[in-house]
Amino acid sequence: MQIASLVSGGVDSSVTIPLLKEKGYNPVIFYIKIGMEDEPGYVDCPAEEDIEITTYIAKKYGCRFEIVDLQKEYWQNVVSYTIESVKKGLTPNPDVMCNRLIKFGSFEDRFGNEFDKISTGHYARVIENEKGFYLGTAADPVKDQTYFLGRITYNQLKKLVFPLGDLLKPEVRKIATEMRLPSAHRPDSQGICFLGKINYNDFIRRYAGEKEGKIIEMKTGKILGKHNGFWFHTIGQRRGLGLSGGPWFVVKKDIHENIVYVSNGYDPINQCSSIIKLADFQLLHPDFELKQGDRVRFKIRHQPHFNHGSIEVHENSILINSDTVIPGVAPGQFGVLYHPEEVFCLGSGVID
Repeated sequence: MQIASLVSGGVDSSVTIPLLKEKGYNPVIFYIKIGMEDEPGYVDCPAEEDIEITTYIAKKYGCRFEIVDLQKEYWQNVVSYTIESVKKGLTPNPDVMCNRLIKFGSFEDRFGNEFDKISTGHYARVIENEKGFYLGTAADPVKDQTYFLGRITYNQLKKLVFPLGDLLKPEVRKIATEMRLPSAHRPDSQGICFLGKINYNDFIRRYAGEKEGKIIEMKTGKILGKHNGFWFHTIGQRRGLGLSGGPWFVVKKDIHENIVYVSNGYDPINQCSSIIKLADFQLLHPDFELKQGDRVRFKIRHQPHFNHGSIEVHENSILINSDTVIPGVAPGQFGVLYHPEEVFCLGSGVID
């Protein structure tokens, strides 16, 4: 079986190589360039260090190594989606779209005919039985990354291999140390994959600009301060508002008037919701069927724990009736549904 292994230079994807070699596979290692080195100001992109580490791992384990430049595809599909979303007042998730459109999309389009499987360092599992393939949660609930994979297609899922799915993060670090991998003690990457060390607000400012607007207290209508554009703020945000006497939370945005509404302290009426509408819902298995009143577990962001609720099935949407109020429900985020008892993911939709 021919396996393409996507390695970024981080400890997780690095460890997948010795694990695959132990099972008798000889993976071809690919480093995908999606950073925007050609854009002005992106001098801190860590691609050079990543490639150096990945080259070392390829030599250590005798694997063929190729660098694939998908910067153009990333810009057209993921960066543009991010910019357009924030301009509309939505909360995008570039990492979710990167998995679907780039790592398992553009890469598959270019190399799919050469390989039977694609391996990555995601914390997730592919469960296979007589009925097909299922996206299963990882053994490590803190590191589980099925939220970021909930938007992939069934055809993509069928080709995936996740060697870390049954491991805990400390075990992965231990393997890397024992194998003397240069990434063994490298910190986990933080933030959006294409930004490198670039600040998210700096990125948004570059492509969306600034426009001064008012920060208004939702309850009283009092003007508390100013902001540089609603697109810098997301529902549930607590930091970066520059207001005293907090904590203050963003609870609403008026994109037409460029107003950011905030609430002081915990305000369940304005900050939380128990009803979440998901549009453009996509199931992860052709045999899955959602029925009226089904119990589900769900996540609206990457987190270790699940929320619980029941669903209403409508013609163009799924309505989640959560058992508890959920803070920070923001349009544009992805909502991922999971089976109420089993470990697999059902599918995902966009919060409307």
